[in-house]
Amino acid sequence: MTEQASPKTLRVLGFMTGTSLDAVDMAVIETDGHDILGFGPCGEMKLDAETREAVEYAIEDAFDWERDEEEPESFDDARYAIADAHLAAAMGFMAMNGVKSSSVDLVGVHGQTVLHEAPIAEQPGRTVQLIDAISVADGLGLPVVHDFRTADVAAGGQGAPLAPVYHAALVRYSGLKGPVAVLNLGGVGNITLIRADGELEAFDTGPANGMVDLLVQSRLRKRMDDGGKLARAGAVDADVLKEYLSHPYFAATGPKSLDRFDFSLDPVEHLKTEDAAATLTTFAAEAVALGVARCSEAPREVIVCGGGRHNPALMEAIRERLSVPVATAEDKGWRGDAIEAEAFAYLAARSHLGLPISFPGTTGVKQAMTGGRTVYPGDEPGYEPSDF
Repeated sequence: MTEQASPKTLRVLGFMTGTSLDAVDMAVIETDGHDILGFGPCGEMKLDAETREAVEYAIEDAFDWERDEEEPESFDDARYAIADAHLAAAMGFMAMNGVKSSSVDLVGVHGQTVLHEAPIAEQPGRTVQLIDAISVADGLGLPVVHDFRTADVAAGGQGAPLAPVYHAALVRYSGLKGPVAVLNLGGVGNITLIRADGELEAFDTGPANGMVDLLVQSRLRKRMDDGGKLARAGAVDADVLKEYLSHPYFAATGPKSLDRFDFSLDPVEHLKTEDAAATLTTFAAEAVALGVARCSEAPREVIVCGGGRHNPALMEAIRERLSVPVATAEDKGWRGDAIEAEAFAYLAARSHLGLPISFPGTTGVKQAMTGGRTVYPGDEPGYEPSDF
């Protein structure tokens, strides 16, 4: 993948809130839209219970939202709650790290995903990330790039994953030679293959943390299987695992994408919690192994980022199933907990400069295309600006 870099260096603040509804992640990077030219501070602010509740209502309504219906009212409640959380997080983060608005050129906000439906046959996909971007722009006094996925979906793409072009920038920054794979273990796992020729392949591997998180949230009122302790205490149910792996998603070739709710917890309903956690963790690892096997070139190594790398049971299961070295982001000097926030800072810069953020090999879109919409302080609500 070759392209002309912009001579302008942008300092960008990026935000990411994942499907775990755990925290607002923030990171500052410097980039010309092609190379990473510097790293600023990074951090997080935990989401409060009220914000999580507003988003959970929106997610529930999204399940029943038909394409020809008006948007559920809960979407606006969540939109404003997420914006308020971003502003509070940004103010605290910038004050703590001495980051002045005057030193930032641009802000990139992903928003909170409440719905992601991949395209099926002739039916286009749908994807919804909620945030009131104009209030964030007003609060920070900075232009904000948001809504990164819609244009790709409208053009027939999957709308995900979007981080691959940033993964490639990290690989270049570290002087690594392809083929190398970057594996993100969030609610859903996704893999980026940076081929020997620099071209990108990417797709969602399958559920990663999401199903185990939902299991422990529903049964134990905890946020996650901390340290993989439940999984390590349980036994894998081979029949349930086989049922999960028989899903047609795994027979499909990429690009392909998932929502964290595309797989049900019903098959583990009869299992005790430890056995269910063990089965779901092994399922996530098997999905990763199937994904690596589907790469067009065998990677020299797999570099893992995302919250799942903190789960030793999951990491051990992945290493057992792969025949190539498995490293963590930290092994390469990367900031593993900040990579997605960095990615949306980078994508904001590329969108603002009119550079592509999705590609035929990453989302299945017909040609490389930019995306994201920029809003400015003082814009009217409902304003629909151009892409850059």
